[in-house]
Amino acid sequence: MTERSRLMIIVSSTRPSRVGRSVADWVVERAEAHTGFDVELVDLAELGLPLMDEPNHPRLASYTKKHTLDWSTMVDSSDAFVFVMAEYNHGFTAPLKNAIDFLLHEWAYKPVGFVSYGGVAGGTRAVQMIKPVCTCVRMVPIVDAVPIPWIAQQIDENGAFKSTDTLEAGAKAMLDELAKMAHMLSAVRRPAPTP
Repeated sequence: MTERSRLMIIVSSTRPSRVGRSVADWVVERAEAHTGFDVELVDLAELGLPLMDEPNHPRLASYTKKHTLDWSTMVDSSDAFVFVMAEYNHGFTAPLKNAIDFLLHEWAYKPVGFVSYGGVAGGTRAVQMIKPVCTCVRMVPIVDAVPIPWIAQQIDENGAFKSTDTLEAGAKAMLDELAKMAHMLSAVRRPAPTP
């Protein structure tokens, strides 16, 4: 397998005091060091999608807003995703749900991995809640994930994320699986040959 897949890493938290961007920067470094990907980082705080302002249902792909057309192009050109997820009140963030709901077909038959963080549960409750959302738009959640418990202890005095051997091993396993699944699912996304 020599083809590189296009991997989009999405930062889900938009709070000014968030640590998600530091975690995402660590994920980007690991993904860029992996031989299987061309990497794009999308920070939802910078993307700035409004709250579902398209007049038509996403299943029609009849977009009227430039921000939706741009987002559609970005997601459509990606082969795989990693959601860097904060857990808020046992769930995932509204900006992440909004970003998913803006589109439909662009997500289909692409694998998604999860790097989650929070308190004692390491964001795993948020991951379990978002998996049905992902499968509804035909994304394929992978099993290998990177939960980060007690996130405040993993951030240094400069705001940078501090990894551990366990997290490094988890990230490698997740990226390896994403690369395999992206390659396999690319065949599903190819147009069927005409008879």
